[in-house]
Amino acid sequence: MFGAFFQPSAASAAMAGPADIPLWVEDLTVAYHRKPVLWDVDLSLPEGKLIAVVGPNGAGKSTLIKSILNLIPRASGAVSIYGRPYAIQRHLVGYVPQRESVDWDFPVSALDVVAMGLYRKIGWFRPVSRRHRQAALRELEKVGMAPYARRQISQLSGGQQQRVFLARALAQDARLYFMDEPFAGVDAATEKAIVALLKELQSEGKTCVVVHHDLQTVPTYFDHVVLINMRVVAAGPTQDVFTEENLRKTYGGKLTLLSQALHEYAQAPRPSPGKKGGGE
Repeated sequence: MFGAFFQPSAASAAMAGPADIPLWVEDLTVAYHRKPVLWDVDLSLPEGKLIAVVGPNGAGKSTLIKSILNLIPRASGAVSIYGRPYAIQRHLVGYVPQRESVDWDFPVSALDVVAMGLYRKIGWFRPVSRRHRQAALRELEKVGMAPYARRQISQLSGGQQQRVFLARALAQDARLYFMDEPFAGVDAATEKAIVALLKELQSEGKTCVVVHHDLQTVPTYFDHVVLINMRVVAAGPTQDVFTEENLRKTYGGKLTLLSQALHEYAQAPRPSPGKKGGGE
């Protein structure tokens, strides 16, 4: 019975969101070993925003990203990127995975990793030209990693590895970026560099969806929030959604930093009404 239930329907596969919406999700359910991890998720995310996906451990945050990108199967529901399936719109999407999911012993240099983001322009099974290597080097420069271009990725620190993968995502020149805990385990300098990069992408009209775990920095870094715990608890502008009531619904009694996080938010300066990147 369970196995029969968790099958995508033809009607779900045919659904599509609006063409001007970067990410549209409807009735998304994901199950591992017949146990639901995400249940009936509906999302519609605006363009040009820095969006945090926030929730407790095991809430399905990374699962949401992976199911959107077809890295794991969906039991039911539909996903569209600018109104069309991800398989068609893949070229519009950049992805920075969790560091733990990457084989850092693979024998490639930092420059090689970034060049992988150019394969759509280069063409599969075609050699990487000098022009493409120069383009990859420019992306490394943006994240402060040009001096390490020839260094094998296994010889880099955690923060340096994360910067390399950010440079690879930049090389893809996407419109919609997914980043799975890019701030996890990085030093202060790398965190600052990531924030600057996010702001730069936003200034170019790009949309960034970031799985994030540090509640204290949510109001400072992001202008839109998705609170999730198997289901979407709330989603919208940070100033409307990042509230004590919604956070308690999301975390229950496990939330120990709630008061401090809300205090940080209360002290954060508010953008002026016409300022780009502010809450809606």
